[in-house]
Amino acid sequence: MKINPILVLTAIAVSMLLVACAAPAQPASKAWVEVSCDEFNSNHHINQMLEAQAGETFEVKLCSNPTTGFQWSETPENSDQTVLQQIAHEFIPPEDLAERPPPAGSPGKEVWTFKTLKKGTSTISFEYSRPWEGGEKGEWTCTVNVVVK
Repeated sequence: MKINPILVLTAIAVSMLLVACAAPAQPASKAWVEVSCDEFNSNHHINQMLEAQAGETFEVKLCSNPTTGFQWSETPENSDQTVLQQIAHEFIPPEDLAERPPPAGSPGKEVWTFKTLKKGTSTISFEYSRPWEGGEKGEWTCTVNVVVK
């Protein structure tokens, strides 16, 4: 059986067009803010600026060590929810430890994902506290001023 090279080339061309026309995957976060434990130990109250495009997602990654009793607020204050929307929040344990769960005192990070809804500005305020009555409040804070273009 002889294979027609023109049919093979046509099939390849059609396949490439179909792949090119497929719906694009959701873009990964293009912008982010990350603050390490060392940065918080040097300065307990950190302010950051972030610029993003409308329709993008971005992440805020903050050092966290829940074994100390401290925790970040699940939902940070957002000054304009018509500009930004929180879409996810998760704790990521330390990556470099082979032991699971990690030993007490090993910091990980908490990651919040936000989606920009429209052009404008919004301020997101995070607070690291011990949540029980009499516990330390606002031991660390992080304020992110977001400009959506």
